[in-house]
Amino acid sequence: MKYVAYYRVSTKRQGQSGLGLEAQKTAVHNFISSRGESETPPPFVEVESGKNSDRPELKKAIVRCKQTNSTLLIAKLDRLSRNVSFIFALRDELQSAGIDFVAADLPEANTLTLGIMATMAQHEREIISQRTRDGLAEAKKRGKKLGNPQNLTNDARLKAHTSIRLNARKDKSVRHAFHFIKPLRVAGMSYAKIAEQLNDEGYRTRRGKEFFAIQVQRIYERLNDPNISS
Repeated sequence: MKYVAYYRVSTKRQGQSGLGLEAQKTAVHNFISSRGESETPPPFVEVESGKNSDRPELKKAIVRCKQTNSTLLIAKLDRLSRNVSFIFALRDELQSAGIDFVAADLPEANTLTLGIMATMAQHEREIISQRTRDGLAEAKKRGKKLGNPQNLTNDARLKAHTSIRLNARKDKSVRHAFHFIKPLRVAGMSYAKIAEQLNDEGYRTRRGKEFFAIQVQRIYERLNDPNISS
């Protein structure tokens, strides 16, 4: 079986730096290699928000699939979209063209189950969103002020920042990343470039995700603070 790979990143910065893109490429490569099959190069890379349904690169990938009798392959289902109507439209288009679909993270997903899985994902997000709104409304009803840093005293802000820094110092993955980050930052390397280097070396955040520039900056600033003891 032949595959046409489709990757999506949300920002131009991610597209240029490779952040997020390399992980998708690795997932697709591992998926194909594990099956001893082949990819129809080159892959199609979309730099676009998941909310935008205008996907010229996806359209090109679908045309390539039809021309080469290949299966459309993505690394993760959410790299397509989190919009149910978009997913259903894509499913119908693939079915009409006789094109198979597979996601490396969910090999059981196909053109038949794609719409169902997207519906469940959206439903779950709606439930979480509603619970958050309900919780905020209940807190507001009890008189709690929400989401305004101006409500904090200077002492409260200092305690919060100190707590964040101390927690960061206690986390092994953060400490290891900091020892990698510090000499590169001292040498003048940008946070974005350091993030790319961390990801290439296999470092991950405390949640097992790839690093972005803002995360590198936070780790460097928090752990490089001489006023916080380790």
